[in-house]
Amino acid sequence: MNKNKGSLWQRIKRVCTAIVLTVLAIWVAGIALFAFLPVPFSAVMVERQTGAWLQGDFHYVAHSDWVGHDEISPWMALAVIAAEDQKFPVHWGFDVAAIESVLGSDGDRMRGASTLSQQTAKNLFLWDGRSWVRKGLEAGLTVGIETVWTKRRILTVYLNIAELGPGIFGVEAASQRYFHKPASRLTMAEAALLAAVLPNPVRFRAEAPSGYVRQRQQWIMRQMRQLGGQGFLQRNRLD
Repeated sequence: MNKNKGSLWQRIKRVCTAIVLTVLAIWVAGIALFAFLPVPFSAVMVERQTGAWLQGDFHYVAHSDWVGHDEISPWMALAVIAAEDQKFPVHWGFDVAAIESVLGSDGDRMRGASTLSQQTAKNLFLWDGRSWVRKGLEAGLTVGIETVWTKRRILTVYLNIAELGPGIFGVEAASQRYFHKPASRLTMAEAALLAAVLPNPVRFRAEAPSGYVRQRQQWIMRQMRQLGGQGFLQRNRLD
């Protein structure tokens, strides 16, 4: 009996090890390939689509249209930096000061400590939600993409997979849905409006912005100007 239990335990360990190694291999391959290839879908897109099907919602479709960096308005790149991560050009994936400021909080400000690099790693490879396990995996993946990808590439991938509404992922799909034009033609105000819904794109709606979203949009536009407008992207080689 003990021998059988030991044999079963060894098989379970081998299976678990194989699963972990397979997932790691997929992540490593993804970091390498998506350094230059378009991203067809993200883990969060799969999570949202699967969740909708499990709830019986067969009308929901997680939709994204990949576009290259030069096909995205510079205002959009500046807007997400101004709104989400103003130290993006200079940090190595983590905003240490922001992390330290939330360690003693109740966790509600955890997103505020997440850089664009961390959000890209989470959206692309992991699940949504808050847990220290996920944050630990996110940290490792962030180091990986910061090591292999350029800042410009991180920004491009982020802008293509960020959730901007129910079933709407990426700035091209959002621009076509809300403004009926390509992402390359987004204005400063439109870009700021899209960036304003990022903290909760299901609750905050770009097509019917609340007073709070409008206030956040105006704050983001002020931050964009204070950063120096599109000159900020040029100085940091993000244009």
